[in-house]
Amino acid sequence: MQLKGLVRFFAIALILICIYQLSFTWFVHSHESDMEAKADKWVSANYPSADKKYSDNEALKALYADTLKELKRARLQRLLDSTKDTKIGPFGLTTYRSAKDKEVLLGLDLQGGMSVTVEVGLDGLVKALANYSKDAAFNKALEAAIAKKANSGADFITLFTNEFKADNPNATLAPLFAGKSNGKIKFDDSDAKVTAYLRDQAESAFNNTLRVLTTRIDGFGVSSPSINPDKVKAVINIELAGANDPERVRRIIQSSANLQFFEVYNLNEVGDGLVAADKAVQDYLNGTKAVVDTTKKDTASVAAVDTSKTKKLSDLAKGGVAKNSKVDSSAYKANEAPIRRLIQFTQPQQGKNGQTIFPAAIGYVKAIDTSKLNAYLRMDIAKSKFPANMVLMYGKVDSEDPAVSKTILQLYAIKTLDNGQAELEGEHVAEAVQDFTEGKVSIKMNMDKVGTNIWAKMTGKNVGKPIAIVLDNFVYSAPNVNEAITGGNSSISGNYTVKEAQELADILKSGKLTATAKIVQDQVIGPTLGKAALKGGALSFLISFIVIFGLMLVYYNTAGWVANIALILNLLFTIGILAALGFTLTAPGIAGLVLTIGMAVDTNVIIFERIKEELTKGKNYATAVNDGYKRSLSPVLDAHVTTFLTAAILAYFGLGPVLGFATTQMVGIVLSLFCGILISRLVTDLYMGKNRHFDYFTGLSKKVFKHASFKFIEYRKIAYGISAVVLILGIASYFNGFDQGVEFAGGRSYTIKFTQAVNQEKLADELKVEFGGQTPILKTVGSTNQLNITTAYRIHETGKNIDSLVEAALFKGLANHLPAGTSYAEFDTKFKQSSQTVLPTISDDLKAGAQKATIFAILVICLYIFIRFRDWRYSLGTIFSLLHDVFVTLIVFSFARKIVPFPLEIDQHFIAAILTVIGFSMNDTVIVYDRIREDSKLMKGESNATIINRAINQTLSRTVMTSLTVFLTILILFIFGGEVTRGFAFAMLIGVITGTYSSIFVAAPILVDFAKSKPLGSSEVKK
Repeated sequence: MQLKGLVRFFAIALILICIYQLSFTWFVHSHESDMEAKADKWVSANYPSADKKYSDNEALKALYADTLKELKRARLQRLLDSTKDTKIGPFGLTTYRSAKDKEVLLGLDLQGGMSVTVEVGLDGLVKALANYSKDAAFNKALEAAIAKKANSGADFITLFTNEFKADNPNATLAPLFAGKSNGKIKFDDSDAKVTAYLRDQAESAFNNTLRVLTTRIDGFGVSSPSINPDKVKAVINIELAGANDPERVRRIIQSSANLQFFEVYNLNEVGDGLVAADKAVQDYLNGTKAVVDTTKKDTASVAAVDTSKTKKLSDLAKGGVAKNSKVDSSAYKANEAPIRRLIQFTQPQQGKNGQTIFPAAIGYVKAIDTSKLNAYLRMDIAKSKFPANMVLMYGKVDSEDPAVSKTILQLYAIKTLDNGQAELEGEHVAEAVQDFTEGKVSIKMNMDKVGTNIWAKMTGKNVGKPIAIVLDNFVYSAPNVNEAITGGNSSISGNYTVKEAQELADILKSGKLTATAKIVQDQVIGPTLGKAALKGGALSFLISFIVIFGLMLVYYNTAGWVANIALILNLLFTIGILAALGFTLTAPGIAGLVLTIGMAVDTNVIIFERIKEELTKGKNYATAVNDGYKRSLSPVLDAHVTTFLTAAILAYFGLGPVLGFATTQMVGIVLSLFCGILISRLVTDLYMGKNRHFDYFTGLSKKVFKHASFKFIEYRKIAYGISAVVLILGIASYFNGFDQGVEFAGGRSYTIKFTQAVNQEKLADELKVEFGGQTPILKTVGSTNQLNITTAYRIHETGKNIDSLVEAALFKGLANHLPAGTSYAEFDTKFKQSSQTVLPTISDDLKAGAQKATIFAILVICLYIFIRFRDWRYSLGTIFSLLHDVFVTLIVFSFARKIVPFPLEIDQHFIAAILTVIGFSMNDTVIVYDRIREDSKLMKGESNATIINRAINQTLSRTVMTSLTVFLTILILFIFGGEVTRGFAFAMLIGVITGTYSSIFVAAPILVDFAKSKPLGSSEVKK
């Protein structure tokens, strides 16, 4: 009675808590709907509709409609901001602000948004700690560590120190880091102490990066961003549901805020060097000079020429080109003045006192020419003509137009210290705010005490000269110093918009990243695709619930109401607890809920089938129910533990959406035990306490598998033959290949929705031209007019504008298949449904994690089976069964990928399906194993084959019912769930079928053919 009272108390308490928690979502939705109606009314009252204003011009109508949408969005946001503290809900028990913090959050795949995985660049930190040492051994070890990091689970510090010691066994690390360690490392310290110091600094840098990124993300204005750091892998996964400006997110996250202040060389000071460098490169290109390209480490040795005869500086400023009277070939003309023809040099100006004033920038360069110019200037014959402490930098890019060929950049000659660093670093900026200086947008800065002193000296010796203000190696401005600045207050002024100045101030204020933040994976999902995923997920959830609800009543009669009550409470508790934990609902999360519907009734199916067996033996209802619950406890626990283990392993190795699926599944499994065993028994006892009982049979269930006595073991050799074929095909699938998703292959993937179906072959050829000869992979997604385009074009290149360049090439390649006159902005917002970028480093890491997760899951389950049954044959049967299931799924994904009309890709969702299949297959297998163990104690003297045959037949009804419920829910998810979960659902459908087969025809027969004379059951093993 005490246990029943406790169960009743917890059940009522959980019901009330979950209803309370979920009520906030209802209150928020109701309030936001009211505010949206007000925003609509305001727009209608103040602006004419698009149809009225531009009835005869479709282009203007569409443009004006977008303007109305933006006005409505802005008005709605203003209304919501102004009602944050408004009381909502019954009796005004909460405020909108408070309820908003407690609502069920939708993931970016359900409402649109952006997900990024940021890698914290510890290699840059190690360089800085070594004061940018030029030591060859140090730099070699650093490069080797960077190369190995992609395929290693070790942290970067371990990789670096191991590489250094492997190549330099007699050298020590301390001299490299002692100089800049502020006394923490001495020159004679051990390598172990240096390693500990580096690891401590790396952890500090990671934590600082996380802090800075968190501060920056708060400024994006999205509700409840998700930030998940992984210190071991040195990555931070960030989800920004609702974010609508991907370029801004990328720019702010990756900005290191490395603010530096440099003196500059003017054109008068470096002009002769430019002329000499230009002549040297020209001679090299014409085959008359030796050169060393430091980026390629190769040398071309040819006859030397006299480079002393150079053009005058005055001619350089005019942009003149020297002519060579001796050579007049077309090839020579093509190589003429290779550097100077790329630079439009700035003209000197006349000052008030008659002196010549040279601007801070030495010239202008087209952005499209910077790659070629950089290659020329990297040559040793060019570098040797300039001062050793001179570095060329470009001005800030003012345009984000994909047509970057039109962008003009200023070119500056920066004067560094001898070690290549700045005299004053941005770490001394204490405060930064957006402001106005002389009517222009600016950023005001206040420096700390150390920075104030350095700044005073620096400005004092450069009065009348420019000082370059550099952020992340781009010159933001280079104002002239009018007088020494001694108070520490300064401002950065330039051609900024208020938005740009505010972003820059926020970056400076949030702090400098001691280790660079590099986006190695990003995914952008448009709101249209998000809504489709939400609708599909909700529909599949609803249909699955109705189907399973009805099936329980059809098969188990009135007892089906017990299973359905447990199912309803299981779902209520699962969603309520996830909401209370701040869980974000994603498309895979909905898939987890759909799967929970199928598996939630599994507990009741096991119990009900056992009760039916006891009733068939002639026991009365009270005894049958009591024995049914008691004897079902062991198999129920075993089945749920194996499934929970695979979900936990998936949660440990998974990232992003897959983590949401695993979390949902784990919570659902635990609650399935609580509802299926305790609440179901409570409801049953309460009903039977009134001298009534539930019926467990219907006309259908009485006939199905009645007195089943199939000879499964006798057909095991045929099953072995089938398994051998599966093994051969599984190996063949490796050579046949797979379609790897962009997560594992690396690359960029775009989902594009066209106005009509397109010729894929023609489109692929057109995109190949724009993608530098690389043929993209095109796949139909959902409908014939929606394609997924995957390409590895420029995936190995780095740079903040690479994503924009690739998308510009994509847009150009799609131009013939988009409506005439479509602008890039329209393409970006209307036709591009989603995009995903995964750099090769993170794809290798994801693949390694997936392999480890699969192997680890199989080993953990086999270990659990061995501990639980204490017989190695059970573990062996488990291994064969699980490998069989994995191989069948791989075979289908390999050989059917060109046949089925939807993508079959190996990605994180596929791995989630594989692990779930492993858990489900073991769910089936362990039920059979439990019955074999039980029967072996009751049927002493019988052959192993007889015992196993009887056990399989006794559990056959339960096996089929469980497989049927899960199969139906997954089938519904496959049909209605949308593209996000279709590959997962298809893999699960295969897994359910093959898992049922392997439990009966693979796992069980193994017990017969290994150690034939040894009896089954743990009790015999103990003896």
